[in-house]
Amino acid sequence: MPTSATAHLDDQRPDPDTLLARVQQEEVQARRGRLKIFFGASAGVGKTYAMLSAAHAAQAQGVPLLVGLVETHGRAETQARVAGLPLLPLKEMSHTGRVLKEFDLDAALAFGAAHVGGAAPPLVLLDELAHSNAPGSRHPKRWQDVEELLAAGIDVWSTMNVQHLESLNDVVGGITGIRVRETVPDTLFDAADEVVVVDLPPDELLARLAAGKVYIPQQAERAAAHFFRKGNLIALRELALRRTADRVDSQMQHWRRSADGRGQRPWPTRDALLACIGPGAGGEAVVRSAARLATQTDLPWHAVFVLAPSRQRVSEADRQQALRALKLAQDLGATVATPAGAEVAETLARYAREHNLSRLVLGRRAGRKRWGLSFTERLAELTPDMDVLQVPLPNEAARKTRTLEPEGGGSTIRWRGYAAAAAACGLVALLAAPLHGVLELTNIVMLFLLAVVGVALRHGRGPATLAAFLGVALFDFFFVPPRLSLHVSDVQYVITFGVMLVVALVIGQLTAGLRAQAEAATEGERRVRGLYQMSRDLSAALMPQQVAEVGARFLRAEFGAKSALLVADDDNRLSSQDGASAEVDMAVAQWSFERGSPPGLARTRCRPAVA
Repeated sequence: MPTSATAHLDDQRPDPDTLLARVQQEEVQARRGRLKIFFGASAGVGKTYAMLSAAHAAQAQGVPLLVGLVETHGRAETQARVAGLPLLPLKEMSHTGRVLKEFDLDAALAFGAAHVGGAAPPLVLLDELAHSNAPGSRHPKRWQDVEELLAAGIDVWSTMNVQHLESLNDVVGGITGIRVRETVPDTLFDAADEVVVVDLPPDELLARLAAGKVYIPQQAERAAAHFFRKGNLIALRELALRRTADRVDSQMQHWRRSADGRGQRPWPTRDALLACIGPGAGGEAVVRSAARLATQTDLPWHAVFVLAPSRQRVSEADRQQALRALKLAQDLGATVATPAGAEVAETLARYAREHNLSRLVLGRRAGRKRWGLSFTERLAELTPDMDVLQVPLPNEAARKTRTLEPEGGGSTIRWRGYAAAAAACGLVALLAAPLHGVLELTNIVMLFLLAVVGVALRHGRGPATLAAFLGVALFDFFFVPPRLSLHVSDVQYVITFGVMLVVALVIGQLTAGLRAQAEAATEGERRVRGLYQMSRDLSAALMPQQVAEVGARFLRAEFGAKSALLVADDDNRLSSQDGASAEVDMAVAQWSFERGSPPGLARTRCRPAVA
């Protein structure tokens, strides 16, 4: 038999069921609802119908749900799907003498509170996410009602069209000629836990419209003449599918950059190429080879030129050749980028992993490596799970690239920088010599380190390395006893020389790296500023002549290039706009425009884009 003390302890022990209920309640309070969006290209594709069909399936599985509001627009099919689902009575609101019926947010919150903590979270169906609430409502927009429901731990299903996305509102307006006033922030769309694309081919949608299944006959006739033209529907369908694909791809890229996905090998969800462009004349050969491979295998591809400290001493001519190769890649359909990084091979490997690129294409350089691993071996070592394809470079390009350090280290030889390094160290020794009895040797060491920093800032890594070694030698020769001799009387100075050399080398390399990164950031900022200025000017342009002027000004400022804007009239005849700075053969331009293909030899390199 248990003693009285044991019985007393049993009486004080918490009830396990009570503890479990408390833990579940805390989890429910911390839980945020899940948002599911049924997304379509336009009205009538079946978003609400699909949402109601899914609601019937969820109800059969025991999910507590409530139809907060559904807009049937008089469609018999949609009204039939509402049957059998619990409906939330609408809230009546008075405005300017009229009675408006709106979604009852408080009643939905009460429904959610009554079912929170159950086996399945409560679910509310709320149609038309972009709807504007009646004046006097708690929130001006329905998507704000949804956010409050989600914060209360209630799952929400809703619907929206692509034209209601804030970022695409002006794009859709330009396509259809109709500007939609009700929009939803892209942040809410991107944060949705699930997006279901409800797709319908344009011909089927037009057939539904003609049969009166989208709008009543009078509205259908007006819609078919304006918004629901086939060209508009095709463009909207492409926007909806592409925006959803971008969302999925963004989720995958975000995961690959996270701690869980970092270092993962590229997945074969889609094969893709990466053309690695180096300075000099070989970039175009790499681009053309990658373009041919992409065309033969029907694969997407990227082309990049890495902005690394090792390339800051590359001549302007070689840099311009690399940029021309990037432009060629863009013309051939590649996604181009100029990522910045401390080391070229590591930057390429990181870019390939982040964008799930499984094949790398680079030029094959003849000649022996200078030390350690060659650039190709280094890149292969960093990408053991990727294919590294080498293409031969033309003889002239191979010869020129051998005058440069292989990607990943070194720079072109600039004797002026090395002469400046020697002069800087000599000047420090000359100025510090009269102060030998005044300054401590440690302070003189600081002067030499300062010279290394200055050389690194102005001339880069190679001259900074020379300044480090030369500074140690001059310090030993002029200031360490016995003076005017490289002989060292005290072994302790050997340690001083070693530390001074290491510190000088580290400071020089870090300073040169920071300088290169600052220059790359400045160049990137300049490009972004130029693009922003052009986009702002284009947004204010109303006439083709203004567009031509803005484009010509941007191309001249950024690339020093001449340009001409050709516009087709109602008869598809091209004409050059005023302000053109480039001469155009109108016969060739008309031929190319009519066939959708570049003329001449370019036809072997380009694939025409067909809209």
